[in-house]
Amino acid sequence: MEERQYTEEMLQFIQDSPSCFHAVDNLAKMLDRQGFGRLEESQKWDISGGGSFYVLRGDSSLIAFSLPKDKPRGFHIAAAHSDSPCFKIKANPEMAVEEHYLKLNTEKYGGMIPSTWMDRPLSVAGRVMLRKGGKIQPALLNLAEDLLVIPSLAIHMQTDRSKAPEYNPQVDLLPLYGACGKGEEKDVLLERIARELGVDREDILDQDLFLYVREPGRIIGREGEFVLSPRLDDLQCVYACGKAFSESVPGEYGNVCAVFDNEEVGSSTKQGAGSTFLEDVLVRIAEGLFLSREEYLRMLAESFLISADNAHAVHPNHPEKADPTNRPYLNGGIVLKYHGGQKYTTDGFSGATVRMLCRQAGVPCQTYANRSDIPGGSTLGNILTGHLSVNAADVGLPQLAMHAAVETGGGKDTGYAVEFFKAYFAQ
Repeated sequence: MEERQYTEEMLQFIQDSPSCFHAVDNLAKMLDRQGFGRLEESQKWDISGGGSFYVLRGDSSLIAFSLPKDKPRGFHIAAAHSDSPCFKIKANPEMAVEEHYLKLNTEKYGGMIPSTWMDRPLSVAGRVMLRKGGKIQPALLNLAEDLLVIPSLAIHMQTDRSKAPEYNPQVDLLPLYGACGKGEEKDVLLERIARELGVDREDILDQDLFLYVREPGRIIGREGEFVLSPRLDDLQCVYACGKAFSESVPGEYGNVCAVFDNEEVGSSTKQGAGSTFLEDVLVRIAEGLFLSREEYLRMLAESFLISADNAHAVHPNHPEKADPTNRPYLNGGIVLKYHGGQKYTTDGFSGATVRMLCRQAGVPCQTYANRSDIPGGSTLGNILTGHLSVNAADVGLPQLAMHAAVETGGGKDTGYAVEFFKAYFAQ
C-alpha cells in the first residue's frame, strides 16, 4: 500500500468507529476477514494446535493473538486504546427549557478541550442493551445524522470579554436536541433509538451512549500532507496495530494485539489496561499450550510490549511548549516517548529495541519528552507493566490539538506505523 492508501483506509476506519464499541467491532471484522477465530472468556479454549484468535471483553476491549507452529519463544505485544475524550449521555437525559427547547443531560468523559465541541453537528453512538427472549443482548447504535449542537454563548452576553471563557459542564456544555412543547420531553431519545433499532421501547433495558462529532476525517495541507479527523487519539494507532497484526505471520514469537477501553479515564475498569485482561489471556495461552508455570515465566522474560498512543508534535503557534531537544514533527515517523517519572515506560534497552525496529522497517524515528516544567499525561505502558513484568516502550504518532474534538496528524505517519508494526510482528 502507498502512504495515501493507508491514510484513506485509516480515516474510513475512524469514520466507521464513532464509539469505542464500534472501533472494537470494526477491528474484530478486520480479524474475521483474515480468518481469526473468536473465543469467549466463559468457554474452554482449544488452542493447543496454535492458530489465530481474538477475545472481547465488555464489547469495547479486544485482545487478539497469533501463535507460531512451534512453542513461542515469548510474546510480542502491541497495545492501544479504543476510547477518546467525549461526552457521555446520562440516564433520563431529556431536559426541557421554558417549554421551547429540548436538550440532553451529559457529562464529560475524559479530558477534552470543551470549546472545540461547540457549534459543530453532533450525534449519538454507543451500545444499547436489549431484552430478547428473556436474555440481555447488546446492540450497536449509531444515529448517523446531524442531531445535536452545543451552542456557544454569544460574546455580547459574556460578562468579561477580556478572559477566555470557563465552561461549567452542567451548564455550558449540554447539547440542544430539538424543539419541544409542554410535557414533550419524556423518553424522546429512547423512542428515537427504539425506531432506529426496530425494537419496542420497553425492550431497551440500558445503554452506554456518547456524543460524537459528525465531521468526517479528511486529507488537508498544501500538498495533502496532513490529516484532520476526530478521534486520531488513539484510533490512528488502533488501525495501524490492527492492520499490521492481522496481515502478519508470526516468527519465533506469539503476536498479541491488545486494544483497551477507558484509557482516557484512568484504565481502572474490568476492560481497561489496569485490569487483569491481558494477563488472563496470556495465562490461558500458556495453559492451552500445556506449559508449566516456570515455562510461562520464562516466556514473559523473553517478551516485549509496545504501548502505542499518540504523541504531541511541536505546535506551529507554540513551539516554546515543546522540550528544547526532543521535538517531534508531523510526518516525522514513530515517536519514542520518555519520562523520568515513568509515565512512559521507555528505558535504554526498550528504546534501543524500538530504534532497531525502525531501521529494520525503514521508517524514521523521533523522540518526545515533556518540558521539565510541564507535567504531561500518561498512557497504557506503565499501567500494563504494573501487572505484567516485561520489557516495554511507549511510542506514538505525532499530532496537534490532542483531545480536541478534531485533531491534526501527518499524512505519512499512518503508513510508517503500519510498516513499523509489521517488522515487529514478523520476528
